[in-house]
Amino acid sequence: MSGILPRFKFQTHPLPLLTSSPSIYTTIPSPSVLGPAFRRALRMEWDGEVGMNSVPDGVVQHILSMLSNARDVAACACVCRRWRDCVPYLPALFFPRNAFDAAAAARGAADDVIGRMVASVARLRELVIYCPFSMARLPAWLAARSATLRVLELRMDAAADKVAEGGHLDCIGLASNLEVLRLWGVSLTAAPAWGRMERLRVLEVVGAPLRDSAVRDAIAACPNLTDLSLLGCDCSGTVAIDLQLLQRCRLDILGAGNCSLLLTAPRLESLEIQGFTWITLCGGHSLRRLSIAKSTGRVHKVDTGNLPDLDHLSLRGVQWDWAAVSSVLQCASEVKHLVMKIEFCGDLDALQPFPEVDLVDFFDSHPKLRKVEIHGAMFAALCQKNSLKNLNSRFLIPCLEEVLITVRSPLNAEQKLNTLESLVKYSVKLRTMVIRISQMKNCHEAADEFFEEICKFKYMNYRKVRIE
Repeated sequence: MSGILPRFKFQTHPLPLLTSSPSIYTTIPSPSVLGPAFRRALRMEWDGEVGMNSVPDGVVQHILSMLSNARDVAACACVCRRWRDCVPYLPALFFPRNAFDAAAAARGAADDVIGRMVASVARLRELVIYCPFSMARLPAWLAARSATLRVLELRMDAAADKVAEGGHLDCIGLASNLEVLRLWGVSLTAAPAWGRMERLRVLEVVGAPLRDSAVRDAIAACPNLTDLSLLGCDCSGTVAIDLQLLQRCRLDILGAGNCSLLLTAPRLESLEIQGFTWITLCGGHSLRRLSIAKSTGRVHKVDTGNLPDLDHLSLRGVQWDWAAVSSVLQCASEVKHLVMKIEFCGDLDALQPFPEVDLVDFFDSHPKLRKVEIHGAMFAALCQKNSLKNLNSRFLIPCLEEVLITVRSPLNAEQKLNTLESLVKYSVKLRTMVIRISQMKNCHEAADEFFEEICKFKYMNYRKVRIE
């Protein structure tokens, strides 16, 4: 490698576009910094010559187009004029959190470098800025590359200056050709005036305080979204979303407050929601994956309509109304993978166990189940006095292959063992049953005896059953 590097005519002076940030480019990169693609290129032998000087311009451009990190781009631009001339053809620029030292950011040098680099990349399609920057400079950067920019990701919490009440988002409308927009630490308490974003397909907002009216107006300005994510956001009131092309949706609302969701999306395939108390889904007939969770507070009502194509259903939370649980289970009669991790049901502050669930009725109502994960309360509901009363020789569980059951109490031990035995006996395709003993509360002789019985059951069915 040392015999190759001297063939280059290195330039030790910085590029004009980088003159205000010596911390990025002051040293010429070693081959180890340039990465494996460059090391391979440096080893190439072409017409008897060794080194990058013999590589065609198109190959050099292709190799350098794999760069996006601003530090790497700046370092490679200092190697030689030929490499510097490839900068305008880069498709992406990424400014990480540590792209600039604190001193450079404080005196505005970071903004100058970002501006020069954005201006130098004539075909920029993707711009990602995680480092501190000035919001006042953002409109100029977006306007300069509005024709080519397709992907924009900004950490607004890193902005050195803040613009109140949603005004900091208005300039995004300058990049009217955006297809993907990701915003971190933004505020959506007032609707942004970014106009219609007809081409936008992916919108992701992380860690934002939300106001329901602002969310409604912002999403209405993006009518062709296929992917929507609101993650780690703080909101109350009613979140109303009407998107005819939406296919994937993730909504994660923080706090124990009561928040409602009204979602209309006839093409929706995947829905993951957390933190809502009332949930109404219109047009879920194409839904294949549904996950509903609430880590604090109570899920009061869930109305999804029939879900004929649902493959995966996950219900999690501390407390659900039983009416909400039974409503989802009835609508998901064709589900193949079911995860039930709900601790209690009941109204308001009254935490109650699940009512009795008939084992035969449950599996007859969900004949396509292949994998079931049952935790705590739901398993206890299947192990009540009359849960097995309808068992008979004609009953079969036709498709069940995997079962994971979490047991937390030795109470009603005989019924629990009978339920486990019935699952093994009547599941004609069962391959694996995992019994997870977790947080056993009654740590006395009854718990020891119950565990001994579980071990005997595992020994009798050692090909299928294991204990965790």
